[in-house]
Amino acid sequence: MKKTSRSLFAIVLLMLLTTGCMKLALNATSSLIPNLTRAFFEECDLKLAEQSLPAELKLMEGLLKNAPKNKQILTALCMGFTGYAMLFVEEEDPERASRLYLRARRYGLKAMGMENPNHQVILARLSAMDRDQIEPLFWVTMSWNGWINLNLDKPAALGDLSTAQECLKRVMEINPEYFYGSPYIINGSMLAAMPKILGGDAAKAKEFFTKALAASNGKFFLAQYYYAKYYAVRVQNKELFLNLIDEVEKAPADQLKEACLINSAIKEKMRSLKEMADELFF
Repeated sequence: MKKTSRSLFAIVLLMLLTTGCMKLALNATSSLIPNLTRAFFEECDLKLAEQSLPAELKLMEGLLKNAPKNKQILTALCMGFTGYAMLFVEEEDPERASRLYLRARRYGLKAMGMENPNHQVILARLSAMDRDQIEPLFWVTMSWNGWINLNLDKPAALGDLSTAQECLKRVMEINPEYFYGSPYIINGSMLAAMPKILGGDAAKAKEFFTKALAASNGKFFLAQYYYAKYYAVRVQNKELFLNLIDEVEKAPADQLKEACLINSAIKEKMRSLKEMADELFF
């Protein structure tokens, strides 16, 4: 979606809201959200995406106040805050990214009909979830594990680990290749990032990353990035690390149009990761 059409979308919604046509605005928004999120992930211009996404998220939060149980808005907010934290915030400001991940998780849980649930409530609901509910479940899992990865040194994260793993397990049971093999990527990242005493397993992590690469035929660069960042560094395989970076550097971001934004961001992150090679390998 071009910048002008994004702006027009926001202006139309604001006009509807300010003229009292709330019901019309909310109905229009719900039908537009799938295309809006699709357009966001198809955006190849990183600067445009980084500048426009916060405003779009705040707009959706405003709409949510008038439809607090709207599952499409809640899911889109979970997806949006997760993507924003992962692509634009995590490396520069981990604490802020942690807060955004928790915000995303809260919206995703609400989309699944769970507000402030405990471990037992989530476990009881997971078994009943099917393919129709995989989108909010996946993004809850993505945001939750993103937060845990940033806070492995904190008791709260370790306390949430088993619940987050159960969510991931259910996603894997429903569709392990969802969103270009992302469930495999999450599994591989967690197993490679966690110490052995917490269940970390480099060999199993490698298996999951291999499956993730196969799921998208290597076109979804998030797999190569986390494979290099977590697995290659953990096992101190510098050759694999550099090969994965080289693979991403040579491939066009838009070879997977539906994930051009993520691929474009990952290409930038890979450049930064490459510059750290001497620090990461010894």
